[in-house]
Amino acid sequence: MTELFNLTLRADDTPMTRAELVAAMQTADVLVPTVTDDIDAGLIGQAGPNLRLIASYGAGVDHIDVETARRRGILVSNTPGVLTDDTADMTLALMLAVTRRLPEGMAVMQSGQWQGWTPTALLGGRLGGRRLGILGMGRIGQAVARRARAFGLQVHYHNRRRLRPETEQALEATYWESLDQMVSRMDILSVNCPHTPSTFHLMNARRLALMKRDAVIVNTSRGEVIDENALARMIRAGDIAGAGLDVYEHGTEVNPGLLGLPNVVLLPHMGSATTAGRLEMGEKVILNIKTFADGHRPPDQVVPSML
Repeated sequence: MTELFNLTLRADDTPMTRAELVAAMQTADVLVPTVTDDIDAGLIGQAGPNLRLIASYGAGVDHIDVETARRRGILVSNTPGVLTDDTADMTLALMLAVTRRLPEGMAVMQSGQWQGWTPTALLGGRLGGRRLGILGMGRIGQAVARRARAFGLQVHYHNRRRLRPETEQALEATYWESLDQMVSRMDILSVNCPHTPSTFHLMNARRLALMKRDAVIVNTSRGEVIDENALARMIRAGDIAGAGLDVYEHGTEVNPGLLGLPNVVLLPHMGSATTAGRLEMGEKVILNIKTFADGHRPPDQVVPSML
């Protein structure tokens, strides 16, 4: 980016303050925020006349008021696709970690108290033969489905639109029109849908209560899709067997009810954290900016109708 553009860089890895974002937006032609920068209507309203593109470094755009940006004549782009495999890998890792009790085993070893193998120590569950329900069958959901089949899981899914028959057949996936019916029959539920007004608390208390007592839930998508208070209550009451979470309803503020539980695996938003993924995200940002600077529509432009 330094070679291509007149660039002002954030020198360290910490988020910009709101005041710093305002200052940047008042002078820049292009803003490159990350998913932790809340670019809301109030911030966009203070943008200078030169700002014409918000080229977000990340796939999600729920941190940007895309509609307000559109009304101000500011385009928005993101970096879809490049994080698919990394996030799908992490989804399977969380499934294994929760069902096979990996953190508990690691804790025993790190404590130096392991006394050797015994027949009943740290018994977990086998993935093969279990029913996996995927909530959201986009790029990442489909990548999860392909991996799940290799582990012998039965793949089921609920999506805003049903997949084409040939895609369903290739994934060996069963479609459920009713999310309630799917949730009540799954052994593992994987949340892979974006956060939109229609998906906020899609897994609310009523729907979580439909899950089987021995089922687990995994979320590598957006924390706002799950009612965390309800999830914590049900796990502590034994109504849900466990959870693997990489994202949280309130960003970095993890629900206290989820802390300290042996059957809950919590990760610090690591789903896309690979060197290759970060580099490919950066390349997409550069491509979007360069295409825009050359007078064309950015290839990854986001419009309100997509959300």
